[in-house]
Amino acid sequence: MDAKKGKKQLPSLAFSTLMLMTFGNLGTSMAFALQSSNMGRIFQTLGADPTKLGFFFILPPLAGMVVQPLVGYFSDRTWAPKLGGRRLPYLILGTIVAVIVMCLLPNSGSFGFKTTAALWFGAVSILFMDLSSNMSMQPFKMMISDMVNDEQKDQAWSWQTIWGNIGSVAADLFPFFLTFLGVANVASAGELPDSVKWSFYIGAALLVITSAFTIWKVDEYDPKTYAKYHGLDENEEVSGNIWEIVKNAPKVFWTLGLVEFFSWAAFQYLWTYGTGTVAQNIWHTTKAASAAYQEAGNWFGVLSAVEVGVAIIWGLVLSRLNDKLRKPAYSFGLVVGALGFWGLAVAPTKLWSFIAFIAIGMCWVSINSIPFTILTNALDGKHDGTYMGLFNSWICLPQICASIISFALYPALGNYMPHMLTTSAILALCGAVAVFVVKETSVEKGDID
Repeated sequence: MDAKKGKKQLPSLAFSTLMLMTFGNLGTSMAFALQSSNMGRIFQTLGADPTKLGFFFILPPLAGMVVQPLVGYFSDRTWAPKLGGRRLPYLILGTIVAVIVMCLLPNSGSFGFKTTAALWFGAVSILFMDLSSNMSMQPFKMMISDMVNDEQKDQAWSWQTIWGNIGSVAADLFPFFLTFLGVANVASAGELPDSVKWSFYIGAALLVITSAFTIWKVDEYDPKTYAKYHGLDENEEVSGNIWEIVKNAPKVFWTLGLVEFFSWAAFQYLWTYGTGTVAQNIWHTTKAASAAYQEAGNWFGVLSAVEVGVAIIWGLVLSRLNDKLRKPAYSFGLVVGALGFWGLAVAPTKLWSFIAFIAIGMCWVSINSIPFTILTNALDGKHDGTYMGLFNSWICLPQICASIISFALYPALGNYMPHMLTTSAILALCGAVAVFVVKETSVEKGDID
């Protein structure tokens, strides 16, 4: 990466500013959690063939892989003070679209469509939900890169993840608690139960409320201030197309990508086959329309809540990391995650699965906070939004690859969902080893890649 014209020196921010800057991620993560923890349940309930489940899980990461780099690229070149500044206009648009789709998706089986049409409606709804959720999520990441100095980044990324996990834990528990309150957890064949529908409606309302806090309370740096803090020439136009920017990416962008590939492929199989694994191992059923399977779906939501609850606690530990501990903590989180995936694959009881998700939660916060600190420390402020968006490809591409490979891998492993979780454990271990290929750099400290 080219040396800067001036010194990058961002000021320290008040704790309240860090909180408000990251708080909106609670609602956005709620949308993603409702999607990820219920997708297997939704499409199997609508009548999807388990051997073809991977198809429905290709569309969301594909959407993210396209949208987030574009949001980053164009927001680097945006300044709209009446709409919030540089990143916030994209948050506003993404939130509006996400809310609409969150109200449509759980009704995929309620419009009188035949099975094939209902599945396609659900697939398209998932696609647009992910497009809009990615558009609303990306500004939260970019504002940290724009406004937070190296000393506060571990704290900012940890709080970003903590708020997101609080939203996720609430969303994961919605179907369970709504069922407890008497909302129907079963429905006619091909339709989703009211417990799932109302979970999405509540999530949509909270997405609006939490995003509003960030939109109204956070002031982005104007172009002059941004240039000053990043050591840039205010009058220099942001130049270069995406391909040129990729060619000049810091080395850490690529080495982190290797770790991310293993990490996110592992979680893709958890989201795709986790509910079915729990249903097979603990409830001993593979019939998606049965009350037992729907109960397993609720329990998977509880387990997902355990995951993010642990992530909140472990995230507080990670917020205190220093340069020497960052990579070992990253690798440790992936090793523990591997144990969790394996534990879920063989879990015969609810307690065993509960313990497995404690380990998975430690892994989850590790892959959602540490790599972003490492990456943003290496960015010079010129194309931060674009790089943050492009880095999302290292989250999306492995999910796409994992889903495509599943068409052959799932039958090869005997059409047995728990074996896919064992695969997740192997992938996480590979990621833990790959961490040590990464070499950290910091633009603020004068490192030049």
